[in-house]
Amino acid sequence: MLDLESLFKLCYGMSIVSSEKDGRFNGCIVNTVFQLTPEPPMIGVSVNRQCLTHDYIVHSRVFTVSVLSQNTPKSFIGLFGFRSGRDIDKFESVKYRLGRTGVPIVLDNTVAFLEAEVRKDVELNSHTLFIAEVVACETVDYQAEPMTYSYYRDIKQGRTPKTAATYVEKKEQSKLQKRSRTMKKYKCLRCGYVYDPAVGDPDNGVEPGTAFEDLPHGWVCPDCGAGLDEFELIED
Repeated sequence: MLDLESLFKLCYGMSIVSSEKDGRFNGCIVNTVFQLTPEPPMIGVSVNRQCLTHDYIVHSRVFTVSVLSQNTPKSFIGLFGFRSGRDIDKFESVKYRLGRTGVPIVLDNTVAFLEAEVRKDVELNSHTLFIAEVVACETVDYQAEPMTYSYYRDIKQGRTPKTAATYVEKKEQSKLQKRSRTMKKYKCLRCGYVYDPAVGDPDNGVEPGTAFEDLPHGWVCPDCGAGLDEFELIED
């Protein structure tokens, strides 16, 4: 028996991995950064080869890791997790500074950061495991708690992009989703988030039972920040 849900019991941290190529910056959400050795400090990170950040790391051989706090908004995670740097400049409205490697360090919602230089990479089907030496690291906010993948998934009800190493395709609808079939659902064209009126968006003040047409002006996709005009009706 292969119960992939069991893998969710492993502990991961939510981070932004950033890199650069020819003066251009990009970053993506990664939840598989882990320490390998204490001296010298070595870490590993698994990145999907479809991600633009992957190409940047392969080119520059350096990257940064910004460890996200529990208070990080889902829309901020959506910017780096569900948007592509091929379409937008993810750093345009984000506070950051350049590290010693010339790679941006995201400062918004960050508990700590690491800078690393790649020493070896291992191809693993859809992903590459980058093994790197930490050349700089610093705690940014001593009061904030880092966000685990479990917290993001279970407490913040966050979604996982298909490019993530921990993505598991859901084969069945929840009971709540089945009960809401009579209500019209809308899907975000950017990231695939589905607004279900039966569930609403309590984290952003939208009570269960609120129809899509009655969503307040200015409401945006909780996962990627897309506006109401970037949703489409899901036909029965």
